[in-house]
Amino acid sequence: MDDIATRQLVGEILLDIMPDADIATLSPDTDLRAALELDFLDVLEMIEKLSQRAGCRIDEDDYEQLQTLGGITRFLSGQPGLNARV
Repeated sequence: MDDIATRQLVGEILLDIMPDADIATLSPDTDLRAALELDFLDVLEMIEKLSQRAGCRIDEDDYEQLQTLGGITRFLSGQPGLNARV
């Protein structure tokens, strides 16, 4: 999954959670939780939807990597066979 596809996927998921979120202004290094004022349940919902939509398992140990768009991109690019499922 490339950066553009990842950004689109995360954008769709975040808009499901927060319809008024301004996703276009987020840089790859922006902390999603702080920038969008996501609470813990919002973050869990984002991770659950990301796991379902990307077709990969996301363990609690991986959550720290998923704080930014860049982190999510790096995480997804490291998942074997992901491109075949997305």
